[in-house]
Amino acid sequence: MRATAEPLEGNLVRLSVEIDEPEFDRALGDVARTLARQVRVPGFRPGKVPRKVLEARMGGAGALRAEALREALPDFYARAVVDTELDPIAQPEIDITGGEESGGVSFDAVVQVRPLVPIPGYDGLQVTLPGLAVEDEEIEAQVDRLRENDAELEEVGRPAVDGDLVTIDLHGNDASGAEVVGVDDYLYEVGSGSVVPELDAELHGVKAGGIVAFDAPNPNDPEASIAFRVLVKEVKIKKLPEATDEWAAESSEFSSVAELRADVADRIARVKLMQAQMALRQKSLEALSGLVSDEDVPEVLVDAEVNERLHDLQHRLEAQKLGLEEYFQATGTSPDELLGAIRTDAQGAVKADLALRALVEAEELTLSDEDLDAEVAAMADRMGTTATELRRQLDTAGRTGAVRSELRKGKALEWLLDHVDLVDEDGNPMSRDDLRVDASGDDEADAVDEAEAFDQADEVDEVDEVEVQVERSEENE
Repeated sequence: MRATAEPLEGNLVRLSVEIDEPEFDRALGDVARTLARQVRVPGFRPGKVPRKVLEARMGGAGALRAEALREALPDFYARAVVDTELDPIAQPEIDITGGEESGGVSFDAVVQVRPLVPIPGYDGLQVTLPGLAVEDEEIEAQVDRLRENDAELEEVGRPAVDGDLVTIDLHGNDASGAEVVGVDDYLYEVGSGSVVPELDAELHGVKAGGIVAFDAPNPNDPEASIAFRVLVKEVKIKKLPEATDEWAAESSEFSSVAELRADVADRIARVKLMQAQMALRQKSLEALSGLVSDEDVPEVLVDAEVNERLHDLQHRLEAQKLGLEEYFQATGTSPDELLGAIRTDAQGAVKADLALRALVEAEELTLSDEDLDAEVAAMADRMGTTATELRRQLDTAGRTGAVRSELRKGKALEWLLDHVDLVDEDGNPMSRDDLRVDASGDDEADAVDEAEAFDQADEVDEVDEVEVQVERSEENE
């Protein structure tokens, strides 16, 4: 088989493929053997139907050849994509140009490929990162949080202000007079907004024994309202223990306040370090993606990304035994709002992908055969197969180029993170040495745990997705 690629306008490529007669005859024989096992002909066992009988049953040799073309051409096309190192982003339009009746076969496949977008100014990008300095106020705030764990409530005679804890009887009735809210001796923090915002405003300036009445929108039905009546029984403040060495020894693993503050400062510093590391990656990608014009982003790529994200959302909801209607009710979003948000995120992800691929070409970042072999071996280990078998699957599915592209994009991201200019929120230059994570201990893991909800959902590494597509292609064989 021979394949050549000719660029056309509009990110299209014409792939011209020629298949010699002996090679196509082997494909024709494979199709005949498969059909012989499937077709039931009286007097012949499955798989033992002679080819002439099979051709006659199908309507002649031409019908068998047409079936072979339909079955074999996708495989030849996939091989041609690998041989020419194309990166298709849509289904091809195939036109058989020779060999429909006999002899060798040739066909053209016109396919849209991923564009190489311009990224002007990529080598002068600057990103702003959160500062690494730990302020005394931050340390004291964390110490105060620990003190609050041992706080005692002390009743006061003054009016309530934000931060006070009030004991209230809270009752609410809807328009029909039915009680929809009813709780006595409820301990509520003024200013928390955990019931309805109007409650906090009404409690301001009220002493113990005061009664307030007001209407507020029903959180479950914005068109209706609830008539609230609130009795304030007590107004209390939190009385924190003194930050003494004795308290530190009783309430922590440290024997003094100085040791406790030092540990708090260290933990805050590690969290800030991780925040800065993650911000470096996210903001660098955002800065690079910002160089890509919306007009250069193919809609077919955005549509594919949207579909993938919708599929992933549906899969996660099914795992939790939830439907889309329940999701919309729980999140308060509409289908149009969800689709709009997903499409916006998909657009950003596609821009990041195109920008990194453009950076690969601009900096001529190469990938060795050893790098590719190592990644295939790692993928094979995760998938429970051999590297040889996985490489065969990747080549057959036309996905080898995708793995190579993802690895080169990883190199582009490394280049980007090493070359963007770094400044803090005050505009002062930052050193990359200050962003190094100590890998000798558990600092990094601890910092991630303390930072809790860092979102890495928009990562551009798609090697796992390549694995999924390979598995799906194997299931369909």
